[in-house]
Amino acid sequence: MGKNKLAKFANMEEFPHVFQYPFAVLQEKGFDMKGKWNEVFFKNNNPIVLELGCGKGEYSVGLAKLFPQKNFIGIDIKGARMWTGAKQSFQEGLSNVAFLRTHIELITFFFAKGEISEIWITFPDPQMNKVNKRMTSTRFMKLYREILSDSGIIHLKTDSNFMYTYTSEMIKVNSLPVLFQSDDLYHSGLVDDILKIQTFYEQQWLTRGLNIKYVKFKCHERDNWIEPDKEIEKDPYRSFGRSNILNQNTQEAE
Repeated sequence: MGKNKLAKFANMEEFPHVFQYPFAVLQEKGFDMKGKWNEVFFKNNNPIVLELGCGKGEYSVGLAKLFPQKNFIGIDIKGARMWTGAKQSFQEGLSNVAFLRTHIELITFFFAKGEISEIWITFPDPQMNKVNKRMTSTRFMKLYREILSDSGIIHLKTDSNFMYTYTSEMIKVNSLPVLFQSDDLYHSGLVDDILKIQTFYEQQWLTRGLNIKYVKFKCHERDNWIEPDKEIEKDPYRSFGRSNILNQNTQEAE
């Protein structure tokens, strides 16, 4: 591990709003703030919003600034990336944002039933060959449902047509209410402050001419979750690596 990463990890240990819990510790001791985030950490009764796979934490920090009446928690397993948002929010004295370093699969260890009001999933790996790792699969929807309030909302932003189509089909077969949906967000006519926030990856996809897809939907309680039974065309640019698309576009322009 590089010195820069080690320095970031050490720095994160000093941030009072960053929580890092190895699975072994969770198994042995659990998480004492489960169900008590508002009472113990945020010290208010404001709604709690999660950003899953937060990366550098652009949405966690950006949304915390836009909506001081809500509390935000960025979650990711990659601490070196998370350090960026953790440091910025610490330096700016944001009291309504926190970061949790853990695997998404473990979120029910950290949050109680109904404790979360919204979930943001920003530019996840579409996992085109692994349904169980897809962050809008029914496996994950069951986990989200365990911690979301009855009126809980999920937001997905993605550059992947595969991920967008799969999620749209999952929503459809499970009869989940859609609040807004577009396969070209920045030409959809939506007027919303969230458009001001763009992740590192989102900026990359936009410069490469890829449409950003967005869907906002409610996650109701269900007895039986149904996986979509539909063949979905895979994203061709991912088959040879995302980084090559920029070179390809450059070559075509010459």
